[in-house]
Amino acid sequence: MWTFWVEFALLLTAILIGIRRGGVALGMIGGLGVAVLAFVFRVAPAEPPITVMLIILAVVTASATLQVAGGLDFLVQQAEKVMRKHPQQITFLAPLSTFLLTMCVGTGHAVYSLLPVIADVSLKTKIRPERPMAMASVASQMGITASPAAAAVTSLLAMTAKSSQPLTLWQIVMVTIPAGLIGVLAAAFWSLKRGAELDQDPEYQARLQDPDFRASIEKSVTTLDKTLPAHAKPAVILFFSGILLVVLLALFPHWLPADGKGKTVPMTTAVQFVMLAFGAFILFLSKAKAAAIARSEVFTAGMIAVVSIFGIAWMSDTFVKANEAFLVDNIKVMVAYAPWTFALAMFAVSAFVKSQAATLTIMVPFGLALGLTPHQLLAIMPSCYAYFFFAFYPSDLAAINMDRSGTTRIGRYLLNHSFMMPGLIGVGVSTVAAYALTHFYF
Repeated sequence: MWTFWVEFALLLTAILIGIRRGGVALGMIGGLGVAVLAFVFRVAPAEPPITVMLIILAVVTASATLQVAGGLDFLVQQAEKVMRKHPQQITFLAPLSTFLLTMCVGTGHAVYSLLPVIADVSLKTKIRPERPMAMASVASQMGITASPAAAAVTSLLAMTAKSSQPLTLWQIVMVTIPAGLIGVLAAAFWSLKRGAELDQDPEYQARLQDPDFRASIEKSVTTLDKTLPAHAKPAVILFFSGILLVVLLALFPHWLPADGKGKTVPMTTAVQFVMLAFGAFILFLSKAKAAAIARSEVFTAGMIAVVSIFGIAWMSDTFVKANEAFLVDNIKVMVAYAPWTFALAMFAVSAFVKSQAATLTIMVPFGLALGLTPHQLLAIMPSCYAYFFFAFYPSDLAAINMDRSGTTRIGRYLLNHSFMMPGLIGVGVSTVAAYALTHFYF
């Protein structure tokens, strides 16, 4: 038993050091952990998460090509048009826009272009910017579990592929899309009256006495003056066509090509070549430079996710497989009696691991070893987002910096920040909704 606790401490230490170092460090330190488990504890290394990594590579490459082609800018402009047309509804429209934008392209990084616009629309309509800004950041990350193109969704698809009840892409999104929208709307409704109105906020009114601050508030911010290339809209259509084809293949698996052995190609493989193919179509259409794709924000973030998942998921899976009997004997009864308790563990891990895909790759093998079914894991999937808890994620920091009114902020006591209640309400409600929908569907 002592070896379990030592190995568990090693796993936690690797995660904490990797988080502190940031970036690809989580992956490299996870790889170091595998080496220690293998050489020191004589544990057989598990299979590295190759399928998960390849799916993420394919989807991220297509998404990065879309960004370079101007597709993300096109989508941002469409969202801005809607918000400026209905400015009084910004507290609802901002998070819905960022949620849907993430759902469409598979990454929350598009939110950075929208945040200054959301702040501007809020100020022009005298609505406290904290209300839509905090919600927009939280909703942009909640949209990840609802996106067929997101690493978290494709990771869950790949990790359950070899189980006795493999999930399909359609099964995942038919739960996560409505559950995510319900959570976003619930948190946005709570945000409607949060904080003082701007004309009754003494701190804001005091800052208005500074001429420089007043000038910065009156400055207009927009993306609509940016001229987009003619191929931006067709690139978006191509990207969505690729996602649609992936969903159709999940719905009609008999459309999948044969593998030469009397069976069809696995859906996890189909996702890879379909998204790479549509990435190539966008490349040919836009004549984008390959070097620009490799330097894009989406590609960089995706590659960091791949390396992180490579190391830390490999170490986690190695630990789980080596201690499966101990885990099952001591925890299985509790989890089997109340599967929702596993959501609390997933939430706790995500609070420190700044990636929903990485959280799932750490926790899903653990859940399967404890006897949870893929459908039960799907029911608690929204709980893999908790890195709003400490407000150290880039989108949260960007929201704070881009809110010129200063109402979106981190409080004096660190945890009393603008994102805490929207995050807890959004994730909590969406997890409950996913739990209910999974039981209704399956």
